[in-house]
Amino acid sequence: MQQFNNGNFHLLCDKLARKDHDLKGILREYGYPPMWTRPATFQTLILTILEQQVSLASAYAAFKKLREKIGYVTPAKILALTDEEMRAVYFTRQKMGYARELARAIQSRKLVLKQLEPLSDEEVRTQLIQLKGIGHWTIDVYLMHALQRTDLFPLGDIALVNSLKLIKKLPSDISKEGMLKVAEPWRPYRTIAAMMLWHAYIKRKGIVVSQ
Repeated sequence: MQQFNNGNFHLLCDKLARKDHDLKGILREYGYPPMWTRPATFQTLILTILEQQVSLASAYAAFKKLREKIGYVTPAKILALTDEEMRAVYFTRQKMGYARELARAIQSRKLVLKQLEPLSDEEVRTQLIQLKGIGHWTIDVYLMHALQRTDLFPLGDIALVNSLKLIKKLPSDISKEGMLKVAEPWRPYRTIAAMMLWHAYIKRKGIVVSQ
């Protein structure tokens, strides 16, 4: 189990840049990416659920409304909200169910987030995938940003896929297997490569991103 941190993040970017001309070009043109991290908490998982299949701007708008309504997000506060109150902070019916299922799992101690920290990536995945609404993309994001694991490459992320295709001049119809093959030389630091690709995408598009 490898993790990135403030002490090694730029070194890992440099290591990838030495191996890959295109990643080196990202550093040369845009500098180092931010070290996008989040606390390993229930609140972070709720934000990640809100981010599923919508733009970052939409997800942050919903999360901001939720924080204005209840403050720091806890399982008890989520479970106390009515359907109407959740709709008012932009939860879809589907995501209401996901958030409540997660809240009940935490409350009942079926899931203890602190206990995930020493586990391998696959052990974390095995525990989280059992919860309705927590799929592989959500788990990848949690492993990358909250547990700071170094070797995730979430192809469920459209921005990452688009940036990879552009940087590597890949055909638009390339398969997931084909993209994973392109990313294979970046092991065991594919998370860092993904952050470099996101950074290039964000800079090219002029997007302002909250961490």
